[in-house]
Amino acid sequence: MESHEVLKEAFDGPHASPKEIAASLGVSLSLVYKWAQPAEGLGSGSRNPLDRVEELVKLTRDPAIIEWLSQRAGGYFVKNPKNCPTSGYAVVPATHQIVQQFAGLLDAVSRAALDNHISVEESEEIRIVWDKLKAYCEGFVRCCEEGNFEPIQQELAVRR
Repeated sequence: MESHEVLKEAFDGPHASPKEIAASLGVSLSLVYKWAQPAEGLGSGSRNPLDRVEELVKLTRDPAIIEWLSQRAGGYFVKNPKNCPTSGYAVVPATHQIVQQFAGLLDAVSRAALDNHISVEESEEIRIVWDKLKAYCEGFVRCCEEGNFEPIQQELAVRR
């Protein structure tokens, strides 16, 4: 989805009208409407705040910007893996790895909770293990979406 489409949907939502947004941001109503239009081609759109933040992240190469936005939105940012391996990535070992990482998370949580108190250091460890699990699972899902598990299916078909 393009940034102007995201903004158009957000402006059509029940939370704030373009008029309220323009007033709060101190910009013209026409500019807010332009943000929800394509910036090139036949569109009369203007470079919107989402495009500007994207460019800022590209220029600085600093994920802290996205992490800060995610926190402000009530979430937490986890970077997706670049690509799944093109060969040698098998479904069964990959699923086994997910189970192992989930077990590691449960281990970290249960060790931290033994004394009925979770310290700052323990919560930091839990966060690290949790983020690794989320990133690994995202990589697994992306490989599934890219159809990277075809060789495994072919191997199973030969065994039948």
